[in-house]
Amino acid sequence: MFYSDGRLQYPVRVERPNPVFARALQQAIGGVEGEIRVMMQYLFQAWGQRGPRRYREMILATGTEEIGHIEMLATAVALNLEGAPLSFQEEGAKDPLVGAVMGGMNLRHVLSTGLAATPENANGVPFNASHVYASGNVAADMYANVAAEATGRALATRLWHMTDDAGMKDMLSFLIARDTMHQNQWLAVIEELGGETEQLPIPNSFPQSEEAREFAYAFVDPRVGGDAGPLPERLAGGRSVDGKGEFRVEPARPLGDVPTLAAPRPNGGAQAEQVTAPTGVLGAMKHAITGEG
Repeated sequence: MFYSDGRLQYPVRVERPNPVFARALQQAIGGVEGEIRVMMQYLFQAWGQRGPRRYREMILATGTEEIGHIEMLATAVALNLEGAPLSFQEEGAKDPLVGAVMGGMNLRHVLSTGLAATPENANGVPFNASHVYASGNVAADMYANVAAEATGRALATRLWHMTDDAGMKDMLSFLIARDTMHQNQWLAVIEELGGETEQLPIPNSFPQSEEAREFAYAFVDPRVGGDAGPLPERLAGGRSVDGKGEFRVEPARPLGDVPTLAAPRPNGGAQAEQVTAPTGVLGAMKHAITGEG
């Protein structure tokens, strides 16, 4: 159950409305780095969380906080749109500079919402929930959350540099600080679970004796030529991060054969030459000998 008292988590003020910046803020709402993504990710992780209840409670609390962040950003979008022209015929829009600003707006802010935010990114693409990760594995989810907060914080810092509005900078500084906390709290769970040495590889419940161990800690380098740059030194040798193997670098090499597929079905829509061409081992032998097939 969720409750709201109608107030914002942090003050949102705009000193000089900017409809183009309103469009940029949409990325923080409905972009792949945005708040809708982390809100849904955390809520679905919490609702499906099995195991120690404390992790469910923490994830659920943070997912709920993210609803408040969307509310803040939607308010910021609306405030930045106040005073924006509603048509190209308005007196203000006839000015070349104003017209250029309106041309950079998200016109759905005028056409679809009457100067309000939308659940989409800065290009007007609706949010796609395929970027929501809730695996049911607490360690995997924590790493996914760190990555989500890292990209979200990078976006917020770019928005901070994009505006000179003191109110917007203040709001964004709050969101950046919350991203700092969220990155740390997800990593704190990894630490509480025993740290990377205990949690990696994920899932740690699968016995490594069942994997092809000779490939588990080898960096496969597919680069050819003498001008290939250096790799991180750690990969060239030394203990792996999980402490369960030794890193090494191996040149890429094929371990399998050329794939051979069966002929198309007669009713499969292929060309007649494809259907009748010899395939399989005998077909490959004939091609090698005669060049046919």
